[in-house]
Amino acid sequence: MEATLLKIQDYAIQYGLKILAAILIFIIGKWIARLISKIIEAALVKSKVNKTLAVFTKNMAYYAVMVFVIIAALNKLGVETNSFIAIIGAAGLAVGLALQGSLANFAAGVMIVIFQPFQVGDHIEAGGATGIVEEIQVFSTVIQAADNKKIIVPNAKITGDKITITKA
Repeated sequence: MEATLLKIQDYAIQYGLKILAAILIFIIGKWIARLISKIIEAALVKSKVNKTLAVFTKNMAYYAVMVFVIIAALNKLGVETNSFIAIIGAAGLAVGLALQGSLANFAAGVMIVIFQPFQVGDHIEAGGATGIVEEIQVFSTVIQAADNKKIIVPNAKITGDKITITKA
């Protein structure tokens, strides 16, 4: 009976310290992820980047850091993390390939918001459409044509071609 209790005590010490270390890694990592995301948001807001883009970037940074924190905590517990890393990489590749067109439109939308080649109210000719810019969205731009038609043009098509602008 005494030998069993000693064995249980040894396991509790051995695994208890690993669990405690994993919890500490998670808590400290979560704090660092929050700090990094707040710094990124503050820097983007200070540089006058669109608030929506700043919040989106802040959240992406937070979750990216948290993925590494969780993997580090699991590794400290003795879980083999190589397969997790491979799965995350494969999932990222699959999502990237599946959303290739959407990601191109998203990236183009970010470029339009950051560099502001045109603004809402400008008369533009871009992406095969001509009219007044009504709205700049994340994936597309809404243009009001002269014949009162609403034209929705993918942002990648706008940034991939010449843009003629007549300021309002």
